[in-house]
Amino acid sequence: MLTCIIRYEIDPTKRAEFQQYARNWGQAIPRCGADLIGYYAPHEGSTTLAYGIYNVQSLAHYEEYRATLAKDPLGRENYEFAMREKFILKEDRTFLTLASAPHAKP
Repeated sequence: MLTCIIRYEIDPTKRAEFQQYARNWGQAIPRCGADLIGYYAPHEGSTTLAYGIYNVQSLAHYEEYRATLAKDPLGRENYEFAMREKFILKEDRTFLTLASAPHAKP
């Protein structure tokens, strides 16, 4: 299992647009085959830092997921929305593996 963490630098005057973008991915990403953990918008502290986090089985699965997402009507619409509104100033993507498992039961 790989966790994809997307770090966004967003325009602080367009937080509402980013939140709409995040809600759209909340529908499209699971439908297209990734396990969405969530999208996170600024709340306290930084006004420009946001994250998107989801799991994929492997890099090969990630490529399949991305191809499916590119064909998804909401996926395409959301990408075009971001390009048109320009609320994302910078986007970095990294893939991590869980190093702390197994976790203790509460």
